[in-house]
Amino acid sequence: MADADAGAWKWAVRRRIWDLMERTGVAAAPRPVHHRIPNFVGAGAAGRRVAELAEFRSARVLKVNPDTPQRPVRMLALQQGKRVLVPEARLRTGFFAALDPSQLGQGQLAYACTQAGAAELGTPVGIHLREQVDLIVIGSVAVDPSTGARIGKGEGFAELEYGILRMQGCVDDTTPVVTCVHDCQLVDDIPLDKLALHDVCADIVVTPTRTFRVPRQPRPAGIYWELLSPQKLSQVRVLRQLKAEIEQRDGATLPTGPDADLPPTARRTGKGRGQPARRTENAAAAVDAGGKGKVPP
Repeated sequence: MADADAGAWKWAVRRRIWDLMERTGVAAAPRPVHHRIPNFVGAGAAGRRVAELAEFRSARVLKVNPDTPQRPVRMLALQQGKRVLVPEARLRTGFFAALDPSQLGQGQLAYACTQAGAAELGTPVGIHLREQVDLIVIGSVAVDPSTGARIGKGEGFAELEYGILRMQGCVDDTTPVVTCVHDCQLVDDIPLDKLALHDVCADIVVTPTRTFRVPRQPRPAGIYWELLSPQKLSQVRVLRQLKAEIEQRDGATLPTGPDADLPPTARRTGKGRGQPARRTENAAAAVDAGGKGKVPP
């Protein structure tokens, strides 16, 4: 969804941050963090700072990305009785899993806040969602704390999810967007004028030690079909469904973007390093020795 030049400079920033996190010991499992929204030491502290935000406290419905470093945010939201919409990983076959804590037992919350748990215990929600989303929490590889300009792992799913929500009227220009990262992921070389139309900036940047509020940047108005490659469209079923419905409704063919190589996915290098965690491993990371749901450190 971006031209080659934009892709080149963004990938340079990603590689620098991924390498830095691995080299300095900031990276946390699953590893290596390359080609992921990277987990980091202190993710629990960052999550607790997110929960202190007035926007979090007042929110009834949150959309939170499914990646590991935002698991503490999902846990805290469920513990506080909030409804959490978790995108399906890479939007392979569906859109969101909706987690309603009133429908979950206390002992299920730790598992529900994992990717596998959300898929198993959540209610599938398709693209016809009409629910008002009060707060969006997205992951980042790097973010500029002075502007909110951010870079994800390169697959564009946060942007696609935002675009669909915007088209369905679930979010608007006033819906706050928060990202939580490690302090070493703060950068000053993401120029606003190089961002694409579909790029989503953050209003609030949270680290384990600091909180930044930045001026709100322009928001994507929806899905920019003319920027969406055939390869990405073929990868995401809900996009094909949405495109077909719009074309049938309007009686016109939507444009298609240029061909593009899809970015590589995270490398799997053995147990504990990039392998999908089993249910018991995922749950253990969010539960203390006494068996009560806790936010991981």
